[in-house]
Amino acid sequence: MPNPSAAILVIGDEILSGRTRDSNMHHLAQRLTDHGITLAEARVVPDDHDRIVTALNALRAAYDHVFTSGGIGPTHDDITADAIAAAFGVAITHRADAMALLQAHYDRAGLPFNEARQRMARIPDGATLIDNPISTAPGFTLGNVHVMAGVPTIFEAMLAGVLPTLTGGAPLLSQSLRVNRGEGEIASDFAALAAAFPDLSMGSYPFNTNGVYGTNLVIRGTDAARIDAAMTRLAKMFA
Repeated sequence: MPNPSAAILVIGDEILSGRTRDSNMHHLAQRLTDHGITLAEARVVPDDHDRIVTALNALRAAYDHVFTSGGIGPTHDDITADAIAAAFGVAITHRADAMALLQAHYDRAGLPFNEARQRMARIPDGATLIDNPISTAPGFTLGNVHVMAGVPTIFEAMLAGVLPTLTGGAPLLSQSLRVNRGEGEIASDFAALAAAFPDLSMGSYPFNTNGVYGTNLVIRGTDAARIDAAMTRLAKMFA
């Protein structure tokens, strides 16, 4: 049985403009791999309500889980929660539990819980809150969609809370072999090996280190014995 599948929807003009470098997709891919969930697609959309709704509906219909990153802060361009509510066709309101969490947080900090900050307590109906141990403002899960902050430290903390609640499959394992040959030289033999092990994923990644050209050959799968067998044949090919 294949592992559960997932996608990430990264939201924000700052990502597409190059002002901010996204690291959340990389972190998510690593954690999902360890948990036995396959990250199968990633999309980046601007802070545009209709674009978010369209992308989200496509992804949540195609995959077991969708993770979103960004757009749940206190400013006017933080529109992710509204777009999620629209995609699911539900209302969005100031949730009492989220309001209480944020009120207590700002009281401790000696800061006013003003209208802008209260925006972060607007949660679509039917959603479950995702804990935010860093800045308190919660994310939420609605259906198979997990909505999280764009700030990497907060995204990572939220993900750490969500992952244990998700059923994963077998962790994805990998081994690699570095050969000092170009891809064109090894392509035919490597393709033949891939055909012999259709249950494994194989990829080649060229490098140039101090003028030395070569290729890193990577074999991935969930069966350690099969990977070992493929690696043994690979090593003999390029010994």
